[in-house]
Amino acid sequence: MDGSARQDAPSTAGLFLGFFQLGLTGFGGVLPLARRMLVERRGWLTAEQFTELLGLCQFLPGGNIINLSVAVGMKFRGVAGALAAILGLIAAPTAVVIGLGVIYDRTQDDPHIRHLFAGLSAAAAGLLVSLAVKLARPLRRSAAGLAIAALGVVAVAVLRLPLLPTMLVLAPLSIALHARRAA
Repeated sequence: MDGSARQDAPSTAGLFLGFFQLGLTGFGGVLPLARRMLVERRGWLTAEQFTELLGLCQFLPGGNIINLSVAVGMKFRGVAGALAAILGLIAAPTAVVIGLGVIYDRTQDDPHIRHLFAGLSAAAAGLLVSLAVKLARPLRRSAAGLAIAALGVVAVAVLRLPLLPTMLVLAPLSIALHARRAA
């Protein structure tokens, strides 16, 4: 199912429930789980559509998954779909974060809690690497796309350049290269 999206558009309730489930199961790094839900499980987007939409969402201000939920909701059901998707995504995690904040405030000096967070950090890093590999797969047919991605990694991770100026240079370059390739 990774190649082509199904034609049936999700309902507003389906968007809410899909993103609600994502919000419950994907606490922390949800982008890998979002891709799995949207592309592999529900077939609402193709792998290429997901990568393109996520690229746009990363350029916009705000959290990537928040932007993605709004974009997917808008794509299928307009404003009502966008509201349903974002509310589904943030409802349960908001309640969980408030509850965990209260618990953490009372237990933050416990060494077991510190070890727990160290383990969670390692798991989140692994999920991020897995997502990067999956996002790069649709780019493997595009030398220009791979070059832009590599330039972005080098600029931000190696050279420690600020993200916004890097994106302001690489985004138009990527658009121009893609337009040139499509022509």
